[in-house]
Amino acid sequence: MNITRENKDALNAVVTINIEKKDYAEQVEKILSNYRKSANIPGFRKGQVPMGLVKKQYGKAVTIDEVNKILQESLGKYLTEEKLDVLGSPLPTPQEEIDWDAEMLSFDFELGLSPTFDIKLKGRKAITHYAIEADDSLIDEQITNIQKQYGQLISKAEVAQGDEITGVFFNDEAGIESTTTLTTDKLKGKSNLKKFVGAKVGDIITVKTKGLFVGPSDLGTYLKVDQETAHDLNVQVTFTIQEINTRGLADLDQELFDKLFGKDVVKTVTELKDKLKADAEKQFAQQSDQKLLNDVTEYLVENTKFDLPQAFLQKWLQTAGEETLTEDEAKSEYEKSEKSMRYQLIESKLIVDHNLQVDFEQLKSFASERIKAQMAQFGQLNPTDKEVEDVVARIMSNQDEVKRMSEQLTSQKLLDFYKENAKLKLKTLSYDAFVKEVYGK
Repeated sequence: MNITRENKDALNAVVTINIEKKDYAEQVEKILSNYRKSANIPGFRKGQVPMGLVKKQYGKAVTIDEVNKILQESLGKYLTEEKLDVLGSPLPTPQEEIDWDAEMLSFDFELGLSPTFDIKLKGRKAITHYAIEADDSLIDEQITNIQKQYGQLISKAEVAQGDEITGVFFNDEAGIESTTTLTTDKLKGKSNLKKFVGAKVGDIITVKTKGLFVGPSDLGTYLKVDQETAHDLNVQVTFTIQEINTRGLADLDQELFDKLFGKDVVKTVTELKDKLKADAEKQFAQQSDQKLLNDVTEYLVENTKFDLPQAFLQKWLQTAGEETLTEDEAKSEYEKSEKSMRYQLIESKLIVDHNLQVDFEQLKSFASERIKAQMAQFGQLNPTDKEVEDVVARIMSNQDEVKRMSEQLTSQKLLDFYKENAKLKLKTLSYDAFVKEVYGK
Protein backbone atom coordinates (compact mmCIF):
# COMPACT_ATOMS: atom_id res chain seq x y z
CA MET A 1 0.00 0.00 0.00
CA ASN A 2 1.22 3.49 -0.83
CA ILE A 3 -0.17 6.94 0.17
CA THR A 4 0.75 10.19 -1.54
CA ARG A 5 -0.55 13.74 -1.28
CA GLU A 6 -0.78 16.51 -3.85
CA ASN A 7 -1.42 20.00 -2.51
CA LYS A 8 -3.61 21.82 -5.02
CA ASP A 9 -3.23 25.09 -3.08
CA ALA A 10 -2.93 26.23 0.56
CA LEU A 11 -6.47 25.05 1.35
CA ASN A 12 -7.04 22.02 -0.88
CA ALA A 13 -5.23 18.72 -1.32
CA VAL A 14 -5.79 15.29 -2.83
CA VAL A 15 -4.61 12.14 -1.07
CA THR A 16 -4.12 9.07 -3.26
CA ILE A 17 -4.12 5.62 -1.68
CA ASN A 18 -2.86 2.70 -3.76
CA ILE A 19 -3.82 -0.71 -2.36
CA GLU A 20 -2.23 -3.89 -3.67
CA LYS A 21 -4.14 -7.15 -3.78
CA LYS A 22 -1.75 -8.65 -1.25
CA ASP A 23 -2.89 -6.02 1.28
CA TYR A 24 -6.33 -7.58 1.61
CA ALA A 25 -6.29 -10.96 -0.22
CA GLU A 26 -5.37 -13.06 2.82
CA GLN A 27 -8.14 -11.53 4.97
CA VAL A 28 -10.70 -11.92 2.16
CA GLU A 29 -9.70 -15.58 1.76
CA LYS A 30 -10.06 -16.16 5.50
CA ILE A 31 -13.55 -14.61 5.60
CA LEU A 32 -14.69 -16.59 2.54
CA SER A 33 -13.39 -19.82 4.12
CA ASN A 34 -15.52 -19.13 7.17
CA TYR A 35 -18.49 -18.41 4.90
CA ARG A 36 -17.90 -21.77 3.20
CA LYS A 37 -18.15 -23.58 6.53
CA SER A 38 -21.49 -22.02 7.40
CA ALA A 39 -23.02 -21.32 3.95
CA ASN A 40 -26.45 -22.84 3.38
CA ILE A 41 -26.80 -23.22 -0.39
CA PRO A 42 -29.41 -25.57 -1.92
CA GLY A 43 -27.83 -28.71 -3.46
CA PHE A 44 -24.81 -28.74 -1.16
CA ARG A 45 -24.24 -30.06 2.31
CA LYS A 46 -23.22 -27.54 4.92
CA GLY A 47 -19.43 -27.04 4.77
CA GLN A 48 -19.18 -28.79 1.38
CA VAL A 49 -19.96 -25.81 -0.88
CA PRO A 50 -17.23 -25.39 -3.54
CA MET A 51 -14.95 -22.45 -2.82
CA GLY A 52 -15.41 -21.18 -6.36
CA LEU A 53 -19.14 -20.85 -5.82
CA VAL A 54 -18.58 -19.03 -2.49
CA LYS A 55 -16.19 -16.60 -4.16
CA LYS A 56 -18.62 -16.02 -7.01
CA GLN A 57 -21.48 -15.29 -4.63
CA TYR A 58 -19.70 -13.37 -1.85
CA GLY A 59 -16.21 -12.50 -3.11
CA LYS A 60 -16.88 -9.01 -4.46
CA ALA A 61 -18.87 -7.86 -1.42
CA VAL A 62 -16.21 -9.14 0.99
CA THR A 63 -13.44 -7.52 -1.06
CA ILE A 64 -15.22 -4.16 -1.09
CA ASP A 65 -15.78 -4.34 2.66
CA GLU A 66 -12.15 -5.17 3.42
CA VAL A 67 -10.80 -2.51 1.05
CA ASN A 68 -13.03 0.10 2.69
CA LYS A 69 -11.74 -0.91 6.13
CA ILE A 70 -8.16 -0.49 4.92
CA LEU A 71 -8.97 2.87 3.35
CA GLN A 72 -10.59 4.27 6.49
CA GLU A 73 -7.85 3.00 8.81
CA SER A 74 -4.94 4.04 6.62
CA LEU A 75 -6.40 7.46 5.80
CA GLY A 76 -7.07 8.23 9.47
CA LYS A 77 -3.57 7.10 10.43
CA TYR A 78 -2.04 9.17 7.63
CA LEU A 79 -3.86 12.37 8.68
CA THR A 80 -2.71 11.84 12.28
CA GLU A 81 0.92 11.09 11.40
CA GLU A 82 1.15 13.98 8.96
CA LYS A 83 -0.58 16.27 11.49
CA LEU A 84 -2.97 17.53 8.85
CA ASP A 85 -5.64 19.84 10.24
CA VAL A 86 -8.58 19.17 7.94
CA LEU A 87 -12.03 20.73 7.77
CA GLY A 88 -15.07 18.51 7.42
CA SER A 89 -14.24 14.97 6.32
CA PRO A 90 -12.18 13.63 3.39
CA LEU A 91 -14.34 13.22 0.28
CA PRO A 92 -13.75 10.23 -2.01
CA THR A 93 -13.43 11.15 -5.67
CA PRO A 94 -16.15 9.28 -7.59
CA GLN A 95 -14.97 6.56 -9.99
CA GLU A 96 -17.11 5.34 -12.87
CA GLU A 97 -16.14 1.70 -12.51
CA ILE A 98 -13.71 -0.20 -10.31
CA ASP A 99 -12.12 -3.49 -11.34
CA TRP A 100 -12.12 -5.30 -7.99
CA ASP A 101 -10.06 -8.13 -9.49
CA ALA A 102 -7.16 -5.82 -10.42
CA GLU A 103 -3.77 -6.28 -8.78
CA MET A 104 -3.72 -2.59 -7.78
CA LEU A 105 -6.62 -0.40 -6.67
CA SER A 106 -6.27 3.40 -6.54
CA PHE A 107 -8.50 5.83 -4.63
CA ASP A 108 -8.40 9.62 -4.40
CA PHE A 109 -9.71 11.68 -1.48
CA GLU A 110 -10.23 15.45 -1.51
CA LEU A 111 -9.16 17.31 1.63
CA GLY A 112 -10.14 20.77 2.82
CA LEU A 113 -7.21 22.12 4.83
CA SER A 114 -7.49 24.46 7.79
CA PRO A 115 -6.08 27.92 7.01
CA THR A 116 -3.16 29.50 8.84
CA PHE A 117 -3.81 32.92 10.36
CA ASP A 118 -2.86 35.28 13.16
CA ILE A 119 -5.19 36.56 15.86
CA LYS A 120 -4.98 40.12 17.17
CA LEU A 121 -7.04 40.66 20.27
CA LYS A 122 -6.05 44.29 20.69
CA GLY A 123 -7.45 46.37 17.87
CA ARG A 124 -7.56 50.14 17.56
CA LYS A 125 -11.04 50.34 19.08
CA ALA A 126 -11.61 49.07 22.60
CA ILE A 127 -14.49 46.69 23.38
CA THR A 128 -16.82 47.84 26.13
CA HIS A 129 -16.89 45.73 29.27
CA TYR A 130 -19.91 46.71 31.34
CA ALA A 131 -19.91 46.84 35.13
CA ILE A 132 -23.58 46.87 36.10
CA GLU A 133 -24.43 48.48 39.42
CA ALA A 134 -27.52 47.92 41.51
CA ASP A 135 -28.39 51.55 42.29
CA ASP A 136 -30.43 52.81 45.25
CA SER A 137 -33.67 53.06 43.26
CA LEU A 138 -33.41 49.40 42.19
CA ILE A 139 -32.69 48.24 45.75
CA ASP A 140 -35.55 50.33 47.15
CA GLU A 141 -37.85 48.86 44.52
CA GLN A 142 -36.76 45.34 45.48
CA ILE A 143 -37.45 46.05 49.15
CA THR A 144 -40.91 47.37 48.36
CA ASN A 145 -41.60 44.29 46.24
CA ILE A 146 -40.46 42.06 49.12
CA GLN A 147 -42.73 43.89 51.52
CA LYS A 148 -45.64 43.46 49.12
CA GLN A 149 -44.80 39.80 48.52
CA TYR A 150 -44.84 39.01 52.24
CA GLY A 151 -47.56 41.46 53.11
CA GLN A 152 -51.21 40.63 53.61
CA LEU A 153 -53.00 39.72 50.38
CA ILE A 154 -56.46 41.22 50.00
CA SER A 155 -58.68 40.08 47.14
CA LYS A 156 -60.60 42.69 45.15
CA ALA A 157 -63.33 42.68 42.54
CA GLU A 158 -62.13 45.68 40.53
CA VAL A 159 -58.71 47.05 39.61
CA ALA A 160 -57.60 50.28 41.24
CA GLN A 161 -54.31 52.11 40.80
CA GLY A 162 -51.49 50.33 42.66
CA ASP A 163 -53.22 46.93 42.65
CA GLU A 164 -51.65 43.60 41.78
CA ILE A 165 -53.14 41.88 38.73
CA THR A 166 -52.61 38.25 37.76
CA GLY A 167 -53.48 37.20 34.22
CA VAL A 168 -52.34 35.78 30.90
CA PHE A 169 -50.69 37.67 28.05
CA PHE A 170 -51.48 35.95 24.75
CA ASN A 171 -50.65 36.27 21.07
CA ASP A 172 -50.83 33.01 19.13
CA GLU A 173 -48.92 34.20 16.07
CA ALA A 174 -46.03 35.60 18.12
CA GLY A 175 -45.95 32.49 20.32
CA ILE A 176 -46.75 34.43 23.48
CA GLU A 177 -48.67 32.79 26.32
CA SER A 178 -47.39 34.07 29.64
CA THR A 179 -49.12 33.84 33.00
CA THR A 180 -47.77 36.67 35.11
CA THR A 181 -48.50 39.06 37.94
CA LEU A 182 -47.93 42.80 37.58
CA THR A 183 -48.84 46.01 39.36
CA THR A 184 -50.45 48.99 37.68
CA ASP A 185 -47.42 51.18 38.40
CA LYS A 186 -45.50 49.08 35.86
CA LEU A 187 -47.79 50.29 33.03
CA LYS A 188 -46.56 53.16 30.88
CA GLY A 189 -48.83 56.01 29.88
CA LYS A 190 -52.31 57.09 30.86
CA SER A 191 -53.99 55.24 27.98
CA ASN A 192 -52.62 51.85 29.08
CA LEU A 193 -53.43 52.51 32.74
CA LYS A 194 -56.96 53.54 31.83
CA LYS A 195 -57.59 50.14 30.18
CA PHE A 196 -56.74 48.31 33.41
CA VAL A 197 -58.19 50.56 36.12
CA GLY A 198 -61.81 49.59 36.66
CA ALA A 199 -61.46 46.21 34.95
CA LYS A 200 -62.79 43.07 36.65
CA VAL A 201 -61.87 39.38 36.89
CA GLY A 202 -62.55 37.68 33.54
CA ASP A 203 -62.18 40.86 31.48
CA ILE A 204 -59.96 40.63 28.38
CA ILE A 205 -57.85 43.72 27.72
CA THR A 206 -56.15 44.34 24.37
CA VAL A 207 -52.91 46.33 24.36
CA LYS A 208 -49.85 46.86 22.14
CA THR A 209 -46.49 45.63 23.40
CA LYS A 210 -44.60 48.73 22.25
CA GLY A 211 -44.59 51.30 25.04
CA LEU A 212 -46.59 49.07 27.38
CA PHE A 213 -44.26 49.13 30.40
CA VAL A 214 -42.19 51.74 32.21
CA GLY A 215 -39.07 49.65 32.79
CA PRO A 216 -36.83 48.79 29.82
CA SER A 217 -36.64 45.14 30.86
CA ASP A 218 -40.28 44.72 31.93
CA LEU A 219 -41.64 43.59 28.57
CA GLY A 220 -39.26 40.65 28.42
CA THR A 221 -39.97 39.78 32.06
CA TYR A 222 -43.75 39.80 31.89
CA LEU A 223 -44.10 38.24 28.42
CA LYS A 224 -41.29 35.74 29.15
CA VAL A 225 -39.24 36.54 26.02
CA ASP A 226 -35.53 37.40 25.83
CA GLN A 227 -34.52 41.04 25.78
CA GLU A 228 -33.46 41.04 22.13
CA THR A 229 -36.89 39.75 21.10
CA ALA A 230 -38.58 42.21 23.45
CA HIS A 231 -36.62 45.09 21.96
CA ASP A 232 -38.12 44.60 18.48
CA LEU A 233 -41.53 43.31 19.59
CA ASN A 234 -44.42 45.43 18.37
CA VAL A 235 -47.57 43.30 18.35
CA GLN A 236 -51.04 43.33 19.84
CA VAL A 237 -51.60 41.05 22.82
CA THR A 238 -54.58 40.23 25.00
CA PHE A 239 -54.46 40.13 28.78
CA THR A 240 -57.10 38.00 30.51
CA ILE A 241 -57.52 39.00 34.16
CA GLN A 242 -57.56 36.06 36.57
CA GLU A 243 -57.05 37.71 39.95
CA ILE A 244 -57.06 41.22 41.44
CA ASN A 245 -55.35 41.82 44.78
CA THR A 246 -53.94 44.58 46.89
CA ARG A 247 -51.21 44.03 49.42
CA GLY A 248 -50.39 45.63 52.71
CA LEU A 249 -46.65 46.11 53.20
CA ALA A 250 -44.88 43.67 55.54
CA ASP A 251 -42.79 45.16 58.36
CA LEU A 252 -39.02 45.19 57.85
CA ASP A 253 -38.34 43.23 61.02
CA GLN A 254 -36.27 40.25 62.10
CA GLU A 255 -39.08 37.83 61.33
CA LEU A 256 -39.07 38.93 57.68
CA PHE A 257 -35.25 38.91 57.48
CA ASP A 258 -35.15 35.33 58.80
CA LYS A 259 -37.77 34.23 56.27
CA LEU A 260 -35.69 35.65 53.46
CA PHE A 261 -32.16 34.58 54.39
CA GLY A 262 -32.24 32.27 57.41
CA LYS A 263 -31.93 32.99 61.08
CA ASP A 264 -29.83 36.06 61.95
CA VAL A 265 -28.06 36.21 58.57
CA VAL A 266 -29.44 39.73 58.14
CA LYS A 267 -30.32 41.85 61.19
CA THR A 268 -30.82 45.41 59.95
CA VAL A 269 -32.27 47.27 56.98
CA THR A 270 -28.75 48.38 56.06
CA GLU A 271 -27.59 44.76 55.99
CA LEU A 272 -30.67 43.89 53.93
CA LYS A 273 -29.77 46.52 51.34
CA ASP A 274 -26.15 45.35 51.23
CA LYS A 275 -27.29 41.73 50.74
CA LEU A 276 -29.73 42.60 47.98
CA LYS A 277 -27.12 44.76 46.24
CA ALA A 278 -24.49 41.99 46.33
CA ASP A 279 -26.93 39.35 45.04
CA ALA A 280 -28.21 41.60 42.24
CA GLU A 281 -24.72 42.59 41.08
CA LYS A 282 -23.66 38.94 41.03
CA GLN A 283 -26.51 38.22 38.59
CA PHE A 284 -25.72 41.35 36.59
CA ALA A 285 -22.09 40.20 36.28
CA GLN A 286 -23.27 37.09 34.44
CA GLN A 287 -25.16 39.24 31.93
CA SER A 288 -22.17 41.54 31.55
CA ASP A 289 -19.86 38.57 30.96
CA GLN A 290 -22.18 37.11 28.32
CA LYS A 291 -22.32 40.46 26.56
CA LEU A 292 -18.53 40.70 26.61
CA LEU A 293 -18.18 37.15 25.28
CA ASN A 294 -20.59 37.94 22.43
CA ASP A 295 -18.83 41.21 21.58
CA VAL A 296 -15.33 39.69 21.58
CA THR A 297 -16.59 36.81 19.41
CA GLU A 298 -18.05 39.33 16.95
CA TYR A 299 -14.82 41.33 16.95
CA LEU A 300 -12.64 38.28 16.34
CA VAL A 301 -14.77 37.03 13.44
CA GLU A 302 -14.83 40.47 11.81
CA ASN A 303 -11.13 41.23 12.31
CA THR A 304 -9.41 37.87 11.82
CA LYS A 305 -9.05 37.50 8.08
CA PHE A 306 -8.45 34.16 6.35
CA ASP A 307 -9.79 32.18 3.42
CA LEU A 308 -11.69 28.92 3.66
CA PRO A 309 -11.87 26.03 1.14
CA GLN A 310 -15.35 27.18 0.22
CA ALA A 311 -15.99 24.88 -2.76
CA PHE A 312 -14.84 21.83 -0.76
CA LEU A 313 -16.95 22.72 2.29
CA GLN A 314 -20.06 23.23 0.17
CA LYS A 315 -19.48 19.84 -1.44
CA TRP A 316 -18.91 18.27 1.99
CA LEU A 317 -22.12 19.80 3.36
CA GLN A 318 -24.11 18.03 0.66
CA THR A 319 -23.51 14.65 2.33
CA ALA A 320 -22.57 15.61 5.92
CA GLY A 321 -26.08 15.57 7.36
CA GLU A 322 -28.80 12.97 7.63
CA GLU A 323 -30.30 14.09 4.31
CA THR A 324 -28.39 14.77 1.09
CA LEU A 325 -28.51 18.42 0.02
CA THR A 326 -28.58 19.87 -3.47
CA GLU A 327 -25.79 22.21 -4.55
CA ASP A 328 -28.01 25.25 -3.92
CA GLU A 329 -29.08 23.96 -0.51
CA ALA A 330 -25.46 23.27 0.46
CA LYS A 331 -24.44 26.76 -0.67
CA SER A 332 -27.21 28.29 1.43
CA GLU A 333 -26.22 26.17 4.43
CA TYR A 334 -22.59 27.21 4.03
CA GLU A 335 -23.52 30.88 4.00
CA LYS A 336 -25.54 30.44 7.19
CA SER A 337 -22.81 28.51 9.01
CA GLU A 338 -19.68 30.26 7.70
CA LYS A 339 -19.51 32.70 10.61
CA SER A 340 -19.68 29.92 13.21
CA MET A 341 -17.08 27.90 11.27
CA ARG A 342 -14.72 30.86 11.36
CA TYR A 343 -15.16 31.39 15.10
CA GLN A 344 -14.65 27.67 15.80
CA LEU A 345 -11.29 27.87 14.02
CA ILE A 346 -10.35 31.04 15.90
CA GLU A 347 -11.44 29.57 19.23
CA SER A 348 -9.55 26.32 18.62
CA LYS A 349 -6.37 28.24 17.81
CA LEU A 350 -6.69 30.38 20.93
CA ILE A 351 -7.21 27.29 23.08
CA VAL A 352 -4.16 25.51 21.66
CA ASP A 353 -1.85 28.55 21.48
CA HIS A 354 -2.60 29.66 25.05
CA ASN A 355 -3.07 26.28 26.76
CA LEU A 356 -6.74 26.80 27.57
CA GLN A 357 -7.64 23.14 27.21
CA VAL A 358 -9.89 21.56 29.84
CA ASP A 359 -8.43 18.50 31.57
CA PHE A 360 -10.20 15.86 33.64
CA GLU A 361 -9.10 17.20 37.04
CA GLN A 362 -10.23 20.72 36.16
CA LEU A 363 -13.59 19.35 35.08
CA LYS A 364 -13.97 17.44 38.36
CA SER A 365 -13.11 20.56 40.35
CA PHE A 366 -15.56 22.63 38.30
CA ALA A 367 -18.31 20.06 38.88
CA SER A 368 -17.52 19.94 42.60
CA GLU A 369 -17.89 23.72 42.99
CA ARG A 370 -21.17 23.68 41.11
CA ILE A 371 -22.52 20.88 43.32
CA LYS A 372 -21.54 22.70 46.52
CA ALA A 373 -23.26 25.87 45.29
CA GLN A 374 -26.43 23.94 44.46
CA MET A 375 -26.39 22.19 47.85
CA ALA A 376 -26.01 25.56 49.58
CA GLN A 377 -29.12 26.84 47.80
CA PHE A 378 -31.08 24.03 49.44
CA GLY A 379 -29.67 24.72 52.88
CA GLN A 380 -26.90 22.09 52.89
CA LEU A 381 -24.04 24.45 53.68
CA ASN A 382 -21.41 21.95 54.87
CA PRO A 383 -21.65 18.73 52.83
CA THR A 384 -19.01 16.07 53.47
CA ASP A 385 -16.31 15.40 50.89
CA LYS A 386 -17.82 11.98 50.25
CA GLU A 387 -21.29 13.43 49.58
CA VAL A 388 -19.84 15.84 47.02
CA GLU A 389 -17.58 13.20 45.46
CA ASP A 390 -20.48 10.77 45.04
CA VAL A 391 -22.54 13.35 43.16
CA VAL A 392 -19.55 14.37 41.03
CA ALA A 393 -18.89 10.72 40.14
CA ARG A 394 -22.47 10.31 38.91
CA ILE A 395 -22.20 13.47 36.85
CA MET A 396 -18.85 12.46 35.34
CA SER A 397 -20.34 9.15 34.21
CA ASN A 398 -22.90 11.03 32.07
CA GLN A 399 -21.29 11.88 28.72
CA ASP A 400 -23.86 14.56 27.86
CA GLU A 401 -23.33 16.25 31.22
CA VAL A 402 -19.54 16.07 30.86
CA LYS A 403 -19.78 17.66 27.41
CA ARG A 404 -22.03 20.44 28.71
CA MET A 405 -19.73 21.21 31.64
CA SER A 406 -16.66 21.07 29.42
CA GLU A 407 -18.20 23.68 27.13
CA GLN A 408 -19.08 25.87 30.12
CA LEU A 409 -15.58 25.64 31.56
CA THR A 410 -14.00 26.34 28.18
CA SER A 411 -16.19 29.44 27.80
CA GLN A 412 -15.14 30.57 31.27
CA LYS A 413 -11.46 30.09 30.43
CA LEU A 414 -11.86 32.04 27.20
CA LEU A 415 -13.74 34.81 29.00
CA ASP A 416 -10.99 35.12 31.62
CA PHE A 417 -8.40 35.17 28.82
CA TYR A 418 -10.30 37.92 26.98
CA LYS A 419 -10.53 40.01 30.14
CA GLU A 420 -6.76 39.84 30.57
CA ASN A 421 -5.68 40.20 26.95
CA ALA A 422 -8.30 42.03 24.88
CA LYS A 423 -8.40 45.79 24.58
CA LEU A 424 -11.30 46.66 26.86
CA LYS A 425 -12.81 49.80 28.33
CA LEU A 426 -14.78 49.51 31.57
CA LYS A 427 -18.13 51.27 31.67
CA THR A 428 -20.10 51.40 34.91
CA LEU A 429 -23.84 52.00 34.74
CA SER A 430 -27.16 50.96 36.26
CA TYR A 431 -29.07 47.91 35.06
CA ASP A 432 -31.77 50.00 33.37
CA ALA A 433 -29.11 52.08 31.65
CA PHE A 434 -27.35 48.87 30.54
CA VAL A 435 -30.54 47.47 29.02
CA LYS A 436 -31.25 50.79 27.31
CA GLU A 437 -27.75 51.06 25.85
CA VAL A 438 -27.45 47.43 24.77
CA TYR A 439 -30.98 46.79 23.58
CA GLY A 440 -32.06 50.33 22.74
CA LYS A 441 -34.86 50.56 25.30
